[in-house]
Amino acid sequence: MRRVAGIDVGGTFTDLLMTEGEGAGMVIHLAKVPTTPANQAEGVIRAIAAAGVTPGALDLIIHGTTATTNAVLERKVARVGLITTEGFRDVLELGRRTRPKPYGLFGTFEPLIAREHRREVPERVEASGKVRIPLDELAVRREIGALIAAGCEALVIHFLHSYANPAHEIRAGEIAREMWPNAYVTLGHGLLSEFREYERGTTASVNAAVQPILDRYIRRLAEELRGGGFSRELLVMNGNGGTVAAGAVAEEAAKTVMSGPASGVMAAAATLRQAGLAQAITYDMGGTSTDVALIHDGVPEVSAELTIDYGLPIHLPMVDVRTVGAGGGSITFVNRAGMLQVGPESAGSMPGPIGYGRGGRRPTITDANLILGRLDPERLNAVETPVALSTIRAIFDEQLAGPLGLSVEEAAAAVIRLGNVHMSGAIRMVSLSRGHDPRHFVLFAFGGAGPLHAVALARELGIPEVLVPARPGLTNALGCLVADLRQDRVNTLNRRLDGLDMALLRDTWLAQRQSAEAALAGEAAEIEERQVLHAAEMQFSGQTHLIRVAIPQAEISREALQALFEAAYFARFQLRLPEIRAVVVNVMTSVIGRRRRIDLAKLLPAGARRTRLEEARIGTRPIHAEGAWHEAAIYAREALPANAEIAGPAIIQQVDATTVIEPGARARIDAIGNLRIRA
Repeated sequence: MRRVAGIDVGGTFTDLLMTEGEGAGMVIHLAKVPTTPANQAEGVIRAIAAAGVTPGALDLIIHGTTATTNAVLERKVARVGLITTEGFRDVLELGRRTRPKPYGLFGTFEPLIAREHRREVPERVEASGKVRIPLDELAVRREIGALIAAGCEALVIHFLHSYANPAHEIRAGEIAREMWPNAYVTLGHGLLSEFREYERGTTASVNAAVQPILDRYIRRLAEELRGGGFSRELLVMNGNGGTVAAGAVAEEAAKTVMSGPASGVMAAAATLRQAGLAQAITYDMGGTSTDVALIHDGVPEVSAELTIDYGLPIHLPMVDVRTVGAGGGSITFVNRAGMLQVGPESAGSMPGPIGYGRGGRRPTITDANLILGRLDPERLNAVETPVALSTIRAIFDEQLAGPLGLSVEEAAAAVIRLGNVHMSGAIRMVSLSRGHDPRHFVLFAFGGAGPLHAVALARELGIPEVLVPARPGLTNALGCLVADLRQDRVNTLNRRLDGLDMALLRDTWLAQRQSAEAALAGEAAEIEERQVLHAAEMQFSGQTHLIRVAIPQAEISREALQALFEAAYFARFQLRLPEIRAVVVNVMTSVIGRRRRIDLAKLLPAGARRTRLEEARIGTRPIHAEGAWHEAAIYAREALPANAEIAGPAIIQQVDATTVIEPGARARIDAIGNLRIRA
């Protein structure tokens, strides 16, 4: 009996979904345990045990991790050395002349690679690819030796215009591998074959900085799994929504940034396909942050312009997720200006919100939901020592309500409202700012806290419908199970469309497709069908920012490509510029291998479903919504009958999440167990 586990490590909880068997006889098991920040592998082992199996009983593990993301954000990275073209050691620090703070001449930026570890060597390749100054190999050896002596653990080799001619980088890499004491050597062009030395350099520096961290974590996890008898394949989620074998993941470690959020978006795409929907905005509110993304025509939007932190753009294709520091554990306080502030600091899993009973004494969004009756204090996950609601109210009164001159309920409602403002702003960033009207999309709400706020957000943004999946608090783990295999290829052309050889464009796309399909060949047994997506990043001549244009097929005329670009530009900016010529900067191809389908209706136990709605009702509770108290019916999610109609105000409870149906909203259960709410 084949057992496959999808495991996602979040900031607060480690989630697991395991399939046992295949087809009609498949059974799905689940587990949710607190994340162990000091050693995330420990939480993974605990989650497997909580699912009732040992590692040795599993045939495949697919793992989503935040190890690399957290390492960069917290600057807990390896010491990295850089060898670059003479005269260009400060490119990573100068950047694009932006500022850490948008107003005022203050704010500092510290690149991942310290200046004393950024070394120059004589060499120069022109933008055309012609060698102007040969590589000084003796200088390369001298500087590598100096970086080793300085205690650098990882090395980046990043030369000017290596995307056009990588010969110098390749030779310097050969020398480095002779001398460097480990395998942590990153060549800029090898990771990203695009123009713009700053973005290529920061991408390479992020990769080198997290390589040792990810490698050590995966090795430790693999060792602990082997200790439990696991001898099969371990796959790791990439930020593009695909997976990679654990043994190879550290080589391109930067691709795992946003691994966790990407898995949730992939689960959403799979759920939407089975629900017959194609347009959605995904909204994942966890304990630490909220991630939002857009699914258009059934395919998650992918971008190569992720900026994980100020001054650290990562130009690798990744699911285009926008993150804000508003999660269930976001700490709220009165700032020095006397104003209420929510986040970005989080209480995390330790000590967590006050209501978790682990010593937390600072108000959070979760605590505000408890005060307003939107959460049941008796049903919180992983509570060690129960905390009386009166204690939470007293802390809110002391730290928030009193200083603001509000009642405790008004302060808690203000916390919820301000958190919603942050989250709605992120949703606007992935929709309105890119020319998409949110009224034409479904809000796909998941995460442990997402369904609590989804209906209120939908109303604020004019989104007509909210979809809450069967297991919202375990959706990221589901994403690991249903994640497609994906390979992305990108090359820079940077040529005006009116002078571009269209045969060169076609041949580039075809070569990219062949390369990506070859990379997927080893996973053919897992793939049911393939999807090939071509795209181009274009701009008007003289502009800086790029517009991604979907290309229906590799065979395309110059006129058709110009029309597609102008349509995409108009959709984004509502502006036409017919007098300016277009430039084709980057061309890209994605090959997606669809995995075998999992029947998502099995996520809820069929035996628990009742025939009448009243049989699923487990009580009532006063909740505060829209400025007033209401008596809300409470229902058990697993017991809801198919096609049941539920009128708000109501609360839907399940082990992994709580859904609030606001007054005036109506919900129904669809054929595969999704909760569909008309906001």
